[in-house]
Amino acid sequence: MKKGDLVWAAALLAVIAFLVVPATHSLFMAASKAAPYPMGFAKFAVLASMGELLAVRIRAGSWNKPKGFLWRAVIWGLIGLLTTLMFVLYDAGVKGCMERGYLPFIGADGSGLRLFATAFMSSALMNLFFAPAFMLFHRLTDTWIDAGQGKMPLMLKAAMGDVLEAADLKGYVSFVVFKTVPIFWIPAHTITFMLPPEYRVLMAAMLSICLGVILGIAKKSSAAGRKQ
Repeated sequence: MKKGDLVWAAALLAVIAFLVVPATHSLFMAASKAAPYPMGFAKFAVLASMGELLAVRIRAGSWNKPKGFLWRAVIWGLIGLLTTLMFVLYDAGVKGCMERGYLPFIGADGSGLRLFATAFMSSALMNLFFAPAFMLFHRLTDTWIDAGQGKMPLMLKAAMGDVLEAADLKGYVSFVVFKTVPIFWIPAHTITFMLPPEYRVLMAAMLSICLGVILGIAKKSSAAGRKQ
């Protein structure tokens, strides 16, 4: 185990402790309720960036900060803003459709079946419609940052055609969309939607670490495949 492993694990434990200790947990929940968008930005900027660092560690065997790390964190923060909205939008939307008879299980009020059905349909619809769009956005912005070596002057000069070609959209569709969405994200977010609303943000924040790992490894795996 390397020193970086201990530092990363300590940082994760510090985040978990902050979320679990009653005093700081109360502060976190109050801040999330009072300022959901800034908190959504912060959660994803920090935790998903930690996931990207872990992906580099798994792939390269050492801790290295990706070029343009700050820009990547900003992109994750923007994704956090959208995700904060989407959790509320799809939860309310599915419940509204159930009440109007557009989705089933309206008669099972208060039952475990209705809870699961609502959570599953919220997760499935969110991951089928929203997730591919935001993961494509992340893939393209990540490739754009790589094309400019993390430096804004070079990033502005990167041609969109070159970014699209380097992004390996075939790999994105075959792996990220067709594999991670049904196998991981729909089940994971079904569990998230089954939690009380005040705890979903905690689950989403922790899952963003997995998201950073999955997208980071997927992107590099695609690049390795093109070199063969």
